[in-house]
Amino acid sequence: MRLPKSSCWHLLLGKEEVSNTLRIADLLLRASTYFQPRESSVLLALVRTMSARAGQLLTAVLLSALVLLAATEDGRNKLQGVTYDGRSLIINGKRELLFSGSIHYPRSTPDMWPDLISKAKHGGLNVIQTYVFWNVHEPVQGQFNFEGNNDLVKFIKLIGEHGMYVTLRVGPFIQAEWNHGGLPYWLREIPDITFRSDNAPFKYHMERYVRKIIDMMKEEKLFASQGGPIILAQIENEYNHIQLAYKELGTRYVQWAGNMALGLNIGVPWIMCKQKDAPGPVINTCNGRHCGDTFTGPNSPNKPTLWTENWTAQYRVFGDPPSLRSAEDIAFSVARFFAKNGTLSNYYMYHGGTNFGRTSAIFTTTRYYDEAPLDEYGLQREPKWGHLRDLHKALGLCRKPLLWGNPSVQRLGADVEARTYEIPGTKVCAAFLTNNDTKTAQVIEFRGESYYLPPHSISILPDCKTLVYNTQSIVSQHNARNYRRSKVIDNLKWEMSQEAIPDTAKVPVDSKVPAEHFGLTKDTTDYAWFTTSIEVSPRDLPVRKDIVPVLRVASLGHAVLAFVNGEYIGTAHGSHVEKSFVFQKPVHLKPGTNYISLLGMTVGLPDSGAYMEHRFAGPRLVTILGLNTGTLDLTLNGWGHQVGLDGEKVRAYTQAGSHRVQWKKANGVGPALTWYKTYFHAPEGNGPIAIRLPDLGKGMIWVNGKSIGRFWNSYLTPLLQPSQSEYHIPRSFIKPSDNLLVVLDEEGGNPQSIEILTVDRDTICSFISENHPPNVKSWARKNSHIRPIANAAKPTANLKCSNHKKIIAIEFASFGDPYGSCGTFSLGKCTSSISKKVVEQYCLGKTSCQVPIDRSLFDKNNDGCPDIMKTLAIQATCS
Repeated sequence: MRLPKSSCWHLLLGKEEVSNTLRIADLLLRASTYFQPRESSVLLALVRTMSARAGQLLTAVLLSALVLLAATEDGRNKLQGVTYDGRSLIINGKRELLFSGSIHYPRSTPDMWPDLISKAKHGGLNVIQTYVFWNVHEPVQGQFNFEGNNDLVKFIKLIGEHGMYVTLRVGPFIQAEWNHGGLPYWLREIPDITFRSDNAPFKYHMERYVRKIIDMMKEEKLFASQGGPIILAQIENEYNHIQLAYKELGTRYVQWAGNMALGLNIGVPWIMCKQKDAPGPVINTCNGRHCGDTFTGPNSPNKPTLWTENWTAQYRVFGDPPSLRSAEDIAFSVARFFAKNGTLSNYYMYHGGTNFGRTSAIFTTTRYYDEAPLDEYGLQREPKWGHLRDLHKALGLCRKPLLWGNPSVQRLGADVEARTYEIPGTKVCAAFLTNNDTKTAQVIEFRGESYYLPPHSISILPDCKTLVYNTQSIVSQHNARNYRRSKVIDNLKWEMSQEAIPDTAKVPVDSKVPAEHFGLTKDTTDYAWFTTSIEVSPRDLPVRKDIVPVLRVASLGHAVLAFVNGEYIGTAHGSHVEKSFVFQKPVHLKPGTNYISLLGMTVGLPDSGAYMEHRFAGPRLVTILGLNTGTLDLTLNGWGHQVGLDGEKVRAYTQAGSHRVQWKKANGVGPALTWYKTYFHAPEGNGPIAIRLPDLGKGMIWVNGKSIGRFWNSYLTPLLQPSQSEYHIPRSFIKPSDNLLVVLDEEGGNPQSIEILTVDRDTICSFISENHPPNVKSWARKNSHIRPIANAAKPTANLKCSNHKKIIAIEFASFGDPYGSCGTFSLGKCTSSISKKVVEQYCLGKTSCQVPIDRSLFDKNNDGCPDIMKTLAIQATCS
């Protein structure tokens, strides 16, 4: 592109001046390839320099050139779509550092989406990643659902309205700890199908669905090539895990899938995560906790280094103890990745949300990735949210050197290195000082300055001089989550209705052997009855009182309730690791006909592994031991089957369906397999709501006809606690009054213990030492230099209440050597006696405050321990 000549310029300027002016303008246009429009200050600086030599008229001409440059660049970059090279993605002609987070639209409600997206943006993200969930969109073959929580288009448009990008993981297999890995159940029943292989039936249905989604995105103009927010699309998901199981069929399938996607011509790159043989221009990406060190890199030097899943915690299954991943470890991994040529990192999950209804995969809890930066309720989990926000700010200060600089590595010790990015001939430089020693801090010399590096940490220097962030030193605030019993809900009046226990008179024999559970229920319910009967003579029954017959059920999973002659015998279940189990309980048989009724239960369909279409569940061997005639095998005895419970069929959990059920007042502990209902008013405020059911064992919960998921309190962790105790009730499910709450309890419990709770994070804290760096917000880049925004950047304790609340109390304050965590701080051996008074002066009655880490404030009367590195710990309450 060249600036056109103007005859009037020749009249106003001499021939040589015009020639020089046009040459400079042409150079500016060529330079535009390397600058973004927001960096026009760089070009203006060039104009000022040259105009000082060329006079005012030349200045005017050069400014005209810049105006033309801006207009030309705006038009040229507007709809270029997304390309890439070995350095980064190039979005509409611009290189970007991309900070991404996973938020799955079906795991929250549409009224939550704007707040989740806004908090993600304020947390420094510019990309939201989501899967597309085939089995919620096409639960019945040919019948599509894109309403409510499933409104994919609305979700993507909201992200675009917030000025953010989208990575669309089409799958269609997604895993995601989602029921059946996102594949609809009806797919299992397609003749001759083999999932995820070079299999004609599977490829036909996969391509049909993928085209459906892509055509919908195109019709709504949602790809970046059309002016929309989608910059990346993913086909398949972690296929390398199972590829070898399919041998050549797997190799052919992955090539077919990639090439099929490329043929859809969406104008943005396709990616495959953890797929080393991603075909052609499809970018292979990394999933894991430390991709900066574990990723071997793209399979072509012309592809950028992208990280699609950085696990912010560990998803939990029933029976699991709590599993956490620290903010410091996540920050280290991200800083490491960007220091080693990474340009996109995605947090999986940034908000996990809730597996409503029956959407969770096998044994997976209803709560999903609650330890993410935004917790299940959409509240900011601190310090994780704030520490990562500060990291994104620090990396943003390094943007120019990371995207255009030359990388180099300098070893500074056995476990210490400096990774730098510099643009030759300029002052543009960034450095990442890394201490890989996990136990020992290091003091290092780098370019004439000394730097303290805590163990296992990275310090970021956006100008190769000024330390603005350290991954191990958290300067953002902390908080603690509070569950408070609602003040407007008390003495709930419970009614109950016991589920009828069927026998062969109601559910007659229809098969020689027990049917396979998945094939019987077809994923329409968790529950299936298996009934049979036996004739027992007095001679068959033991005479001795110490011998009692035992019912043994060997099951492929996942759980069972056993009844004999309508009496509850007991329950047993498998686990996420071992789905199969054996139920064994003593039973009381009578002479004559005895009815055995087994309620088989699933807890989600499998979501991973090869040959998923060949997974099975349900009873496979049923025997009675201890009879005088020996062990009696009932497996071939003839079995009746009923899909679902009677309460499910009449929809007893809805207002209309509840009138089809006979209810009576609930008193104390009820029998197994009982429905409970009550009504409640909306809890106070507008914050999140939860329910706690401490004296109920296992079952499901509905509010106003909407299922909030499975609960399972009787399956204890090794710490003798349930894996999940509180269950999220979205505000959008709630009316001002007369809310119908229905609970199905499988094992027998007391509904009087159920509590409706409000949820907040109004306990906020800070823990800052004199050795902490100032908050990264204290710094800004100006003319390739990092400068403090205020006169001097010093460490401060920063507190801020959410939702415009104010600090009403300082619960704890100590300047000295306090220890503990937010909610459990304790005094050490040394503390300033005026700590609380100083903090109250800075913070009480305010929405936010900053308290300087300054000995002159806290120790002006007497310093009892002048020789220690001091820390300020604060715990405050917002309201």
